[in-house]
Amino acid sequence: MSRHVAIVTDSTAYLPRTAVERHRITAVPLTVVLGDQALEEGTEISARSVAQALQKRRPVTTSRPAPTMFADTYRKVAAAGASGIVSLHLSSEISGTYDAAVLAAKEAPVPVHVVDTGMVAMALGFCALAAAETAEAGGDIDEAVAAAEKRAAATSAYFYVDTLDYLRRGGRIGAAQALLGSALAVKPLLQLADGRIELLEKVRTASKAIARLEELAAERAGEGQVDIAVHHLDAAERADSLAQRLRERVPGLNELLVSEVGAVIGAHTGPGLLGVVVSSR
Repeated sequence: MSRHVAIVTDSTAYLPRTAVERHRITAVPLTVVLGDQALEEGTEISARSVAQALQKRRPVTTSRPAPTMFADTYRKVAAAGASGIVSLHLSSEISGTYDAAVLAAKEAPVPVHVVDTGMVAMALGFCALAAAETAEAGGDIDEAVAAAEKRAAATSAYFYVDTLDYLRRGGRIGAAQALLGSALAVKPLLQLADGRIELLEKVRTASKAIARLEELAAERAGEGQVDIAVHHLDAAERADSLAQRLRERVPGLNELLVSEVGAVIGAHTGPGLLGVVVSSR
């Protein structure tokens, strides 16, 4: 049995299934609580179901994986031949997932380095891919961690949401910022900064906000080599149109992914989300 450094992440990385299988990445699911049902993201509940629930104003909350779930995952990965594990997770400012992984790592049968990437969605996914590619090239745990951290530092994420109300309800953005975002019916643009979701700009209309989102992504991409992910929730046409425009505008574009976010992020952003992740190579 060959020994290798294995990569573990969580379900909010929203990696394409082909990438997960090719790089043998394990994703531990977060939980969405819909009414009195606790459902695992990715297998038991879809983003579309969450969007419909939110539109009907049904209560939707999320929770981190239990430390025991991480412990089981680490044991299985070690039993499959891993000599060490790099466990990469969404920002600890957003979720307690990182803390749960740290607790489980203490009891793992092989060394586990848990990383708070400060990222979410494909901003996290690109970090996981960087670590996996480094491990596949023969890198050890420290080298895989360094690759992920370097990628995180070179990655930016911008989001448009129709309203900040869902983020406010879930405690992911402060009430003061939510009030600013809703004042005068402006449309909010957000960014990930130091692991937190922060209000970046206020734009008068949805169309102008999406145009500004495109500008921010193109400016951030510049002339260098970049990967881009366009995320959405219940806004496929908007996402496809934005992706096409970015394809034409970004000269150094390597990979362009378009996907609907999962149930966990959808529960906090609400329908109409449009996001762009720009990650330099």
